[in-house]
Amino acid sequence: MKGRCMTNNPRPLFDYQAILFDLDGVITPTAELHRQAWRRMFSAFLNERGAEAYTEQDYFDYLDGRRRDEGVAALLASRGISVPEGQMDDAATVDSIHGLGRRKNEDFLQLVEEGVEPYPGSVELLDALAAAEADGQPVPRIGIVSSSKNAKQVLESAGLLDRFEIVVDGNVASDEGLKGKPAPDTYLRGAELLESEAENAVVVEDATSGVQSGRAGNFGLVVGVDRGAGGEALKAAGADVVVADLADLLPR
Repeated sequence: MKGRCMTNNPRPLFDYQAILFDLDGVITPTAELHRQAWRRMFSAFLNERGAEAYTEQDYFDYLDGRRRDEGVAALLASRGISVPEGQMDDAATVDSIHGLGRRKNEDFLQLVEEGVEPYPGSVELLDALAAAEADGQPVPRIGIVSSSKNAKQVLESAGLLDRFEIVVDGNVASDEGLKGKPAPDTYLRGAELLESEAENAVVVEDATSGVQSGRAGNFGLVVGVDRGAGGEALKAAGADVVVADLADLLPR
């Protein structure tokens, strides 16, 4: 079985050596949970500071796809607010970069505990890969590259952790000193772990920062999944093709 040929990239999807998926908004609808948690945390914090109110566009401009600490710093800078960076283990009550990140994360984890259902189309693509491999066909190795430090918890909640060979998440980025998206570092690390050159690997992303990461890393194919960022914005960021759902990548 082969993935559908792309207009701008005639190489079939399943002919690549590796496919690297973002998680939130690509495999699972947890991007909405992140949006809710960011909205609640920043709405309260900015109101306390008498700053310009938080908007939904702020999520796409400053937070979507970024490492948690980098996102907090970017949004605060947009409001001219300065707080200490703090320590990685700052409590959620501390007004620091890491403290605000933890405040948001505690709310997010409460939402995750209620259960995560993956996108049906994403599962359909994963099933197609597994079926092709079971038939003895060569298929790409697959992994997750996520800015979230909760990627494994989300995958466990969705029942998908065992589907992916590797997970490069916010914890790996922090431990290995990798720059977050839109820098290509985490995706390049994922390709390395799957023993693939970037030119023989695919990046699948729903965030413009993630698409920029794939393009900056010179990956063979960058797929944008439009879950709200907008097709034109994803194309402008460097996506070779934009789909509404991962099942659209399969032949019909």
